[in-house]
Amino acid sequence: MAKSSKRQKAIKELVGEKKEYELKEAISILKKGPKTNFDQTVEVAMKLNLEQSSTPIRGTVSLPHGTGKKSRIAVFCKGDFEKQAREAGADHVGSDELIKKVSGGWLDFDVAVATPDMMRELARLGKVLGPRGLMPNPKSGTVTTDVAKAVKELQAGKIEYRMDKQSGVKGPVGKLSFSEDALVENVSSFINAVMGSNLKLQKMQNVKSIAISSTMGPGLKLEKSRFRQS
Repeated sequence: MAKSSKRQKAIKELVGEKKEYELKEAISILKKGPKTNFDQTVEVAMKLNLEQSSTPIRGTVSLPHGTGKKSRIAVFCKGDFEKQAREAGADHVGSDELIKKVSGGWLDFDVAVATPDMMRELARLGKVLGPRGLMPNPKSGTVTTDVAKAVKELQAGKIEYRMDKQSGVKGPVGKLSFSEDALVENVSSFINAVMGSNLKLQKMQNVKSIAISSTMGPGLKLEKSRFRQS
């Protein structure tokens, strides 16, 4: 308990009284926070003044410096596509056997890719993959005939974002060990992708707040006007 209080006190001293921060300043504060024995993930969280039912926000963004985490990729496909997926570096590749494995409770992967012809068979895994955000979707580029390209993009740092029921959009944008410049570029790419995904987000009143945080660090609100779309 004493350690927790000491950490909280150190974080409070770093944060100060400001309500909003310029991006580079916020990253600098996170980097100066109390050390941990693991490389913390840096995350962006956006709160929007939109309703999920009327304005779904969803898309993908390729982070210039990746997420710092190797995604385990499962590709559901048949025939020649299996060879393409394996050569591209997919961790798990297959069709009927892979589907059977997942239906039995195995979920040792972070992203699923599928060819269009597999989607009817994958439909029966909807209750397993859907709640975990693992169901392949054409909008995220994970339903495709170019499985090699999809696998390589995911390995290079392509991530999906979507607005949840509380009108929030979150995403991992790197590790705290990244350089400040790399984090600035990744964070900016993520925020600009979300802001540019819907015309309603060109009106800043529809963006309630934008914050950045690390796993064990504080949440710092950013100056959202800096990300106004032209």
